[in-house]
Amino acid sequence: MIKSIAIISGKGGSGKTTLVSNLAPIFEDKVLVDCDVDAPDLYIVMSPKISKQGEFRGSDIAYIDKASCIECGMCIDVCRFDAISPSYVVDFSACEGCTFCERVCPVGAIEMKERIAGDWFIGNTRFGPMVYAKLNPGEENSGKLVLLVRKQAEFLAQSQKKRFVLIDGPPGIGCPVTSSITGTNLVVIVTEPTKSGIHDLERIVKLVDSFNIKQLIVINKFDLNREMSDEIEKFATSLKIPVIGKIPFDKVMVDALTQEITLREFVPNHYLNTIFLDIYKKIMEAVV
Repeated sequence: MIKSIAIISGKGGSGKTTLVSNLAPIFEDKVLVDCDVDAPDLYIVMSPKISKQGEFRGSDIAYIDKASCIECGMCIDVCRFDAISPSYVVDFSACEGCTFCERVCPVGAIEMKERIAGDWFIGNTRFGPMVYAKLNPGEENSGKLVLLVRKQAEFLAQSQKKRFVLIDGPPGIGCPVTSSITGTNLVVIVTEPTKSGIHDLERIVKLVDSFNIKQLIVINKFDLNREMSDEIEKFATSLKIPVIGKIPFDKVMVDALTQEITLREFVPNHYLNTIFLDIYKKIMEAVV
């Protein structure tokens, strides 16, 4: 049975991708997945060699056939998003696909068509196969693209007989996060010892709890504010959520990421590698 593990955070910049990238060399028999399709960056460290890619088609948008258009102005009047210019050209970045203009056009000059909203990729990394995607700037439906990426990853895991799918999820509590954690076996939440970090941790814990998924917590850069870290641990204890790791701040992590490699590759004997190994062991205890 394939086990899916999602690593997420309540806010961006907490360190979830850093954690995933440093678990990648330790995890065996897995498919890596970057579900942060709005701002993917795991691929930067993993450097996948693309073996397959495809287009993601988002919601329909309006196209005006200028040859048929009689320029009556009805489409402009009903468009609530000001997506149609006085010269009867559709601004694709503004069109929401509501279909009102198509319905009111007296000569059928407007047609709703699918547009390419992004791309998905399958590649091979030095740590195994990886699936990720890039949503075009300004596009919506990132939750649907996350589902597509996860399906590709699950199919890949089945075809290659992998035991695990390790997911680098998006930050926050929106639709992309919901799509990332639905049906997973375990969620690891990465937080940081700040006021906003604690606030966002509370929200993401409540979201994961509503899905009845087992969850664990990792505190990144815990030593920058030990008082806040203690507060996070008290919060976790009150909800019986294990804190499986406390990662101190060390500039060597920044140096490794600057080189676009993992810490294990950058400094094999660094003490932080022991912490990542311990986090891996506790994840395995929780998921197997």
